[in-house]
Amino acid sequence: MACTMSGVAHAYINRENATLRIMNKAAGKVYTIDVPVNQETQFEKLHILVRACLQTDPFDAENFFAFTEISKSDENKIFSNWLNANEPGDNPVQNADYDVWLVHCQ
Repeated sequence: MACTMSGVAHAYINRENATLRIMNKAAGKVYTIDVPVNQETQFEKLHILVRACLQTDPFDAENFFAFTEISKSDENKIFSNWLNANEPGDNPVQNADYDVWLVHCQ
């Protein structure tokens, strides 16, 4: 897959799993889970679907991106966007009950 930003082409490597870090705010606990690409995974009240997990080209600075959709059992979709492992604040998943970050793709 190639993507152009600002006229520069970047190569990405498709990976099969996304490693996510989830903070349950009520419990005050942080968990790390692996989510297979294109397989919905349930974690507590969250339904997580990673559509793509990409790693930058080995010759570039290492970074990971995952297009992620998250819904809660008692709500509709709460997030649908790219997560960036090196810049977790760019598109944060911030909910009253949970925060979610991308750690890496594997």
